[in-house]
Amino acid sequence: MKEIKNKKAAFEYFLEEKIEVGMVLTGTEIKSIRAGEANLTDAYCIFAKDELYVRSMYIAPYKQGSYQNHEPRRERKLLLKKQELKKIHRKIKEKGYSVIPFRIYFSDRGLAKLEIAMARGKKKHDKRDSIKQKDVQRDMDRSKKMY
Repeated sequence: MKEIKNKKAAFEYFLEEKIEVGMVLTGTEIKSIRAGEANLTDAYCIFAKDELYVRSMYIAPYKQGSYQNHEPRRERKLLLKKQELKKIHRKIKEKGYSVIPFRIYFSDRGLAKLEIAMARGKKKHDKRDSIKQKDVQRDMDRSKKMY
């Protein structure tokens, strides 16, 4: 069971609140995710008719799939309670908030889960600070390995 992360999201946004949600998927999509053939890099979440959907999430077509194979970048519905949807919708209306898919993983029961994050965009100088912190951490880790 492989975990799929959106590494670009942590660099581009301040991830403030993370929420675990379910997804409506087909059988071939589940099999592709289990094989680790999915990508969250360009994915984003939108509201449509009081429901939350994830767009532009790439799940590769299943190699052994037949004519019932799925479309790789189709819109997928996210499963949340009404209370959670209202809370997220209120946050989005605030200035600068977005809903970003952060990672896909399998729960203990074997269900595919998507972790979404309430995020606020970073400015250029914030991104520079992130790069500087990564470099400092890498140097500290290297020095620990030497001793």
